[in-house]
Amino acid sequence: MLKIRDITYSVDGRILIENASATIPTGHKVGIVGRNGAGKTTLFRIIRGELVLEGGVIEMPARARIGGVAQEVPGNEVSLLNTVLAADIERESLMAESETATDPHRIAEIQTRLADIDAWSAEGRASSILKGLGFTEEEIHMPCSAFSGGWRMRVALAGVLFSQPDLLLLDEPTNYLDLEGALWLESYLGRYPHTVLLISHDRALLNRAVGGILHLESKKLTLYSGGYDDFAKTRAAQRAVQAAAAKKQDAAREHLQSFVDRFKAKASKAKQAQSRVKMLEKMEKITAPEDAARVVFSFPEPEELSPPIINMENASVGYDGKQILGKLDLRIDQDDRIALLGRNGEGKSTLSKLLSNRLAPMGGKMVQHSKLRIGFFAQHQVDELYLDETPLQHLQRAMPDFHPPKLRAKLAGFGLGADQADTEVGRLSGGQKARLSLLLATLDAPHLLILDEPTNHLDIESREALVEALTAYTGAVVLVSHDMHLLSLVADRLWLVKDGRVSPYEDDLDAYRRLLLTGDDKPKEAKSKAAKQAAAPAKKASREEIQAFKAEIRKCEERVGKLNDMSKKLQIKLANPALYEDKEAAVIWQKKYSEVVDALERAESLWMDALEKLEKANG
Repeated sequence: MLKIRDITYSVDGRILIENASATIPTGHKVGIVGRNGAGKTTLFRIIRGELVLEGGVIEMPARARIGGVAQEVPGNEVSLLNTVLAADIERESLMAESETATDPHRIAEIQTRLADIDAWSAEGRASSILKGLGFTEEEIHMPCSAFSGGWRMRVALAGVLFSQPDLLLLDEPTNYLDLEGALWLESYLGRYPHTVLLISHDRALLNRAVGGILHLESKKLTLYSGGYDDFAKTRAAQRAVQAAAAKKQDAAREHLQSFVDRFKAKASKAKQAQSRVKMLEKMEKITAPEDAARVVFSFPEPEELSPPIINMENASVGYDGKQILGKLDLRIDQDDRIALLGRNGEGKSTLSKLLSNRLAPMGGKMVQHSKLRIGFFAQHQVDELYLDETPLQHLQRAMPDFHPPKLRAKLAGFGLGADQADTEVGRLSGGQKARLSLLLATLDAPHLLILDEPTNHLDIESREALVEALTAYTGAVVLVSHDMHLLSLVADRLWLVKDGRVSPYEDDLDAYRRLLLTGDDKPKEAKSKAAKQAAAPAKKASREEIQAFKAEIRKCEERVGKLNDMSKKLQIKLANPALYEDKEAAVIWQKKYSEVVDALERAESLWMDALEKLEKANG
């Protein structure tokens, strides 16, 4: 169990966290949220013991191991697999000692411990993690020096996941993952056997991978049960109640003050006026909740072009004469919102470069509207900003004929106020740099906006603002993103990039998520057999059978609902610090919670089976 007791910490004389407390039960997965600059990463450093507290304590079991991704692995000649295996320090130490130990008793102890930690399956587990994060079988045996910084960050993440610390601290882990890697991580965290604290702005990840939200606000910590959507609803209700109470109190204070002002000079009413003064003094001020600063993106509107703005017929594209994608028969109109799906290395970035004229077609036909303007944003562009120049100077270079007031207005339209406009880019936050890059990509009002991972470093409020801006935008959008929430709200067409082709994906994002999590790499023979079975005409179910399936679904729904209610009640109970004063009782309740979680998984599986049966019965 992790206990945070009345901690206080300041930075340069500014109190960041003050008398904050929270209790995280063992084995819980908790997301940490709060405004940029609230102190989330600082909290991680405090837990790791890197910073000295001014007050309070952090308590956890004496031998608990804490792990996190501090920095990327070095670009040396050690293979990815061996780098990940080395992350389990105990295993590495025991394996090395087993080579030199001569004492029979010590050899027995080493072998017993190696068996206890499942050391002999280590290579398989490490390989599985690396593959889940996007590396191929061939790549996991390549040296770290063969990969860029972003890919080495994935190796560092694989290492800490493989070592399985008792307390896993992850700070924005999906920033260097693609959609497939993010979905794999989400699934992996659900099975992770120990406690997880996760700083993230990925709403979908916070809804599915954690069972609680720790909110850092106004220097305090508050633990909420459920995922991010549950937290958002609870917070909205709390803010509404607080605002109503503050309004009611203001009216009462105004009424009392009015009486005092009217009658304080009258002898007959002096006592009553004085009593009201005392009432005013005793009233504890209820402060209305602060409204978060509105984050905005203001995309300029392009003129309307006749469709299509891009049309391809049997086009192909690649590098150095080697084809990556072929037989491309694609069309884009100005009102399209397209999400590109596909595993890492299938060619999503190649297609983005073709659409943005960064790559020329190798063959076939590709026709663009003569007046087409294209905006392109990729994460690497954030790293290519001039760190010693201000955002205003970046705009002055791009738009030399515009006066500073108009340029400042454009910066403000992307959430970069007067202070940020004159601050060197090197001193801006990651989110502020991303907003500047988005602004530079849209300066000339493009008819087509290609966005490759636009939400990295953007907080949840900025992501919601981006969704609003893209929804109102009158140009076409092509999106590559690991943010399922963004894709689900913006995209109305899905293109799957796979096996050198690009084709419409007719199902929805949830179906694609399930496809990735269950895997589709079945043997070809099995696939062929399954295809033949699917092609065979199915016997139509009777009315009675369909009614039976519906009844089964209703029972499953009811059971899932009851188990969800039980799970939420147990989460609230387990979040109560008083419970852990009786260790035996705490163990019993944790066991009950584990049983409910297992039962819920089985109930959801039965529910899905029942739904599939009904779908098949209905043809």
